[in-house]
Amino acid sequence: MNPFSSGTRLRDMIRAIRASKTAAEERAVVRKECAAIRASISENDPDYRHRNLAKLMFIHMLGYPTHFGQMECLKLIASPGFPEKRIGYLGLMLLLDERQEVLMLVTNSIKQDLNHTNQYIVGLALCALGNICSAEMARDLAPEVERLLQFRDPNIRKKAALCSIRIIKKVPDLAENFVNPVAALLKEKHHGVLITGVQLCSDLCKVSTEALEYFRKKCTDGLVKVLKDVANSPYAPEYDISGITDPFLHIRLLKVLRVLGQGDADASDSMNDILAQVATKTESNKNAGNAILYECVETIMSIEDNGGLRVLAINILGRFLSNRDNNIRYVALNMLMKAIAVDSQAVQRHRATILECVKDSDPSIRKRALDLVYLLINDSNVKPLTKELTEHLEVSDPEFKGDLTAKICSIVEKFSPEKIWYIDQMLKVLSEAGNYVKDEVWHALIVVITNASDLHGYAVRSLYRAVQTAGEQETLVRAAVWCIGEYGEMLVSNVGRLDIEEHLTVTESDALDVVETSIKSHSCDLITRAMCLIALLKLSSRFPSCSQRINDIIGQYKGSFVLELQQRAIEFNSIIERHQNMRSSLAERMPVLDEATFSGRRAGSVPAAVSTSKGVSVNLPNGAAKPSIAPVADLLDLSLDDAPAPSSSGGEFLQDLLGVNLTPVSLQSDTNQGQRSGTDALLDLLSIGTPPAQNSSSTAQMLSSNIDNKSPLDILDRLSTRSAPSAQVSSTGGNSSMLDLLNGLPSSPPMSEGSGAGHSSVTAFESSSLKLTFNWSKQPGNPQTTLIEGSFTNKSQDVFTDFIFQAAVPKFLQLQLDPASGNTLPASGNGSITQKLRVTNSQHGKKSIVMRIRISYKVNNKDVLEEGQINNFPRDL
Repeated sequence: MNPFSSGTRLRDMIRAIRASKTAAEERAVVRKECAAIRASISENDPDYRHRNLAKLMFIHMLGYPTHFGQMECLKLIASPGFPEKRIGYLGLMLLLDERQEVLMLVTNSIKQDLNHTNQYIVGLALCALGNICSAEMARDLAPEVERLLQFRDPNIRKKAALCSIRIIKKVPDLAENFVNPVAALLKEKHHGVLITGVQLCSDLCKVSTEALEYFRKKCTDGLVKVLKDVANSPYAPEYDISGITDPFLHIRLLKVLRVLGQGDADASDSMNDILAQVATKTESNKNAGNAILYECVETIMSIEDNGGLRVLAINILGRFLSNRDNNIRYVALNMLMKAIAVDSQAVQRHRATILECVKDSDPSIRKRALDLVYLLINDSNVKPLTKELTEHLEVSDPEFKGDLTAKICSIVEKFSPEKIWYIDQMLKVLSEAGNYVKDEVWHALIVVITNASDLHGYAVRSLYRAVQTAGEQETLVRAAVWCIGEYGEMLVSNVGRLDIEEHLTVTESDALDVVETSIKSHSCDLITRAMCLIALLKLSSRFPSCSQRINDIIGQYKGSFVLELQQRAIEFNSIIERHQNMRSSLAERMPVLDEATFSGRRAGSVPAAVSTSKGVSVNLPNGAAKPSIAPVADLLDLSLDDAPAPSSSGGEFLQDLLGVNLTPVSLQSDTNQGQRSGTDALLDLLSIGTPPAQNSSSTAQMLSSNIDNKSPLDILDRLSTRSAPSAQVSSTGGNSSMLDLLNGLPSSPPMSEGSGAGHSSVTAFESSSLKLTFNWSKQPGNPQTTLIEGSFTNKSQDVFTDFIFQAAVPKFLQLQLDPASGNTLPASGNGSITQKLRVTNSQHGKKSIVMRIRISYKVNNKDVLEEGQINNFPRDL
């Protein structure tokens, strides 16, 4: 026989596939077998149909396409014999799912099989329906399934209950039809039927509040009785697992009682006794018993308040923490995290056991226990718990130190009773695991130190001691160098010494040794070395006798390859050698840092400045927050008229308008290699270009006259006045060009002849693919407000999708955009999108409306962006 004919046995095909040495050989075997199966299907050969479908199922499990065999499933299901139906239903469940249209053809066959006289065929139909039932099939076949819930055979009743679960999930409206049959199932003696009935009851309660109320009133006592009978039942070999009778039924009953008791005091009272009995009598030396106890604890914590039961449940979890099984300890920690919100005092009793779990070798248990300890912290136990965690920090694994230090620092910041304790604990953390903490930690430490004027001396001496023994911890070195630079004289003179301190003698040379050792350490990065240079500059003022040594140390970095260090070294060297008269003022102490502002910024409660970063929300005048949708969204969101006026050197408003990072010209001139005037910088920002030599002075004079006393926006307003003669810049060749004030974007086309105040329409923007027309009108008695309706027309042959229009106006205008009529623009002018704008001109009669627009859309799934400026509105708008 041909090994790849349709008559090949399944085992022979499997053997041939497994004998393949490469993926290509396997594909060849499958391809030949599929070809033989297709040939057999086309010949409508009934003898090998079941064998072909069995082979197709194996091929499907290997990941190859088998859609051509779906109709064979239906043919086998329609066969009268049980063996053919069994293969057909198995193929139906494996090769099809509820989304296949072919499934509609099998509904009638399933309905006939549900009414078959052979109970095994009925079971096949129920299994298939429970696996692939769609909403349409559920509506059609629900009556048959409901009838089978009272079938004489318990196996059919069990399968009907499981099938009913899928039906009510697909069509919750059918839940009420199953309420009464389920109530009867809950009285079953057969454990298989009972466990499926309990599960169906739970699902009915989730999808229907009416069913939930019905079961609370009618079935709670019966379920409690069933659980009591199961818990007290004698040994039954068919249900016994590890000495416990049917733990699966135990768990299902506890789960349904949890659903019924949650939020209902009467139902909770009726189940208190049996829950206490299960919690106390169930053995915990086997996994089956532990599973029942865990579900019992979860039920106790979910039902209405009973203090004694909850203490009992939390004590069970405490016993779980002492179990050798990591899984049991982990689920106990998870449950205790939920229980702490219900009864914190009962959880506190197991604090010592939880702390031992922090030291566990399993990383998952360590992390979960640490989270639980963090929740246990309060004002009364913060000191002993923090001490335990800090001591464990010394011996903890490197991969755990990051999480542990983060939690300790958070605990200290949140619950610190006094600043000296805060400083001590932070120094311990920085000394033990300074390389694992984030920069915000030592930043916060410095803020606290600056605000504790009576602890400056104590802090700098403590940091000096710590850095002597833990100089490899970089964050500790940074904090120590900063404090030595600020309070070095207090370190040397022992100012502010507390009674709890040991006597410490430090000379000026000793203090310098710390900074010099730190700056020369190979483990220190650029930030630490830069801080060391600043500290040396400050110490040169505080320790005049050591100025020469300090100057020599700084001078070693004048030739550094790192530009930042080189620049600082040269500048600081110059200050020490040539500008001693100003050194003391430059080296003054930092002002006290505002603790509340720093904490607010860390928590994100202080409003940040307007940013052009993607995704940052912009605070609008009406209080609404609008997230930016693109990096230039702030450029187009110019409704911040309530903001303070920008400075003359370039403000946030001009930065938003132009989409550039506008740095004050005075600051730029310090760092730029070549000196250039503010005029040239502003010209560059406006993308005007470099004017010719003979005209540059006049243009500069025009701009500088505005820069002196005007805001950048006023400069724009003057330059944008169409009647200003200075807006024309003549080139040497005699050609003239208009200053492009809005970043060189294409200007809108000129208005038609005769257009003016009397016209109510203008072509605002036009490109090769898009045309924008504005129609405007005025409100009676409100000449400052103009209502504009924009109409967008697509000139190309392609449809525009995801169409978005945005606009920006100068400060003297206020713009309000209404939602567009749609986001899809038909091709070839076969439709349009309209959007209404409302513009209020505070300089009505003096300045005309000017606008910058940005239009984005997709063409064939490609993003397109068009921008332009509109300055052809009549002056009386």
